[in-house]
Amino acid sequence: MERAILHFDLDTFFVSVERKLDSRLEKKPILVGGTGDRGVVAACSYETRPFGVHSGMPMKMARMLCPEALVIRGDGGTYAQHSKEVSEIIGEHVPVFEKASIDEFYADLSGMDKYFDCYTMASELRERIIKNTGLPISFGLATNKLVSKVATGEAKPNNKLKVDAGQEKPFLAPMEVKKIPMVGDKTNQILNNLGIRYVKTIQEMPMEIMGKVLGKNGVALWNRANGRDDSPIIPFHERKSISSERTFGKDTGDVRKMREMIRAMTETLAFQLRTGNKLTSCVSVKIRYSDFNTFSRQLKIPYTSADHVLIPQVERLFEQLYNRRMMVRLVGVNFSDLVTGNYQINLFDDTEERLNLYQAMDYIKTRYAYNKGGDQILTWASTMDVSDIGSMGNPFNGEPPIIPAHRNA
Repeated sequence: MERAILHFDLDTFFVSVERKLDSRLEKKPILVGGTGDRGVVAACSYETRPFGVHSGMPMKMARMLCPEALVIRGDGGTYAQHSKEVSEIIGEHVPVFEKASIDEFYADLSGMDKYFDCYTMASELRERIIKNTGLPISFGLATNKLVSKVATGEAKPNNKLKVDAGQEKPFLAPMEVKKIPMVGDKTNQILNNLGIRYVKTIQEMPMEIMGKVLGKNGVALWNRANGRDDSPIIPFHERKSISSERTFGKDTGDVRKMREMIRAMTETLAFQLRTGNKLTSCVSVKIRYSDFNTFSRQLKIPYTSADHVLIPQVERLFEQLYNRRMMVRLVGVNFSDLVTGNYQINLFDDTEERLNLYQAMDYIKTRYAYNKGGDQILTWASTMDVSDIGSMGNPFNGEPPIIPAHRNA
């Protein structure tokens, strides 16, 4: 059976949400991200692109390139809620879909052409999303995830494009190689140095040559350049909470030990949030005393996955909760009200240095997270004394996660 894979992408999502909330922002150059000079651009409007502005660049540089741009701090919780609305609409109208990120979705329409024209169905779903959410969205429809994603990029802004079966190679051939997913700046530079600028050149090369140049990545790139991709749609199921508890081998009254334990658990859970592309807006702490009486307290906070935000809140809850002169049997930390969200969107107030620090720490943890104790290979000084917390794994994926910022490292 011929596959029909639909890829949706919300156009300049953060900017579109801000314009929905304030119509005065329409057609104006917009930067969303950290408002200070050392902040980072989380998203930018199409009006800023001709000036060389792009997401991920230092805010100071973006403002220099486009001084007339309006800078908006942004709110991760607001964006997550709008993303959830789109997810619910898609989930109501397709048999199976995958939420690849806060603004990107795949749907498998294979076999539905027996009853509906897939392109017509996709077009009607797009119109429904636009009507119900007020957000612009583009889609690509093709026989696999790779080509449908590239097609969406070609359809933007706020449009649609179908690539018929058998037309994958001709569709990709005239494009620059950097348009193929997995080709970052580093790989693009290597290919350009070899005189490979367009996809057609890779299509005309033997696969073995690409393998010699880039190893396994070269073989994967050759297949992608030829429009080959058999990756499946991963069904979307929103996990609502994650938690960690520790029962002490011997009841303890050591307050310092308990504080260190909840800090370590919070750090590990926050790492799991980031590698699972999740944000939390509700934290809670639990204490079970030696008489088995159990107490908990929770706190609503803005959506986040950052250690430096979550740890103080958890410590605050612990201080409020621990009020009995009695030994403690168990402590626990829970994050709930989880939503899918990109790691950067909850750090609008942070500096570029802090973003880089988190990315570097997560990259190191990821490399060792599936060895014993690996997720504690690098930790904050405040949790260094806790050596027996162990590796908790990643509840969101069965395989080691990939940190996007380092995919070409």
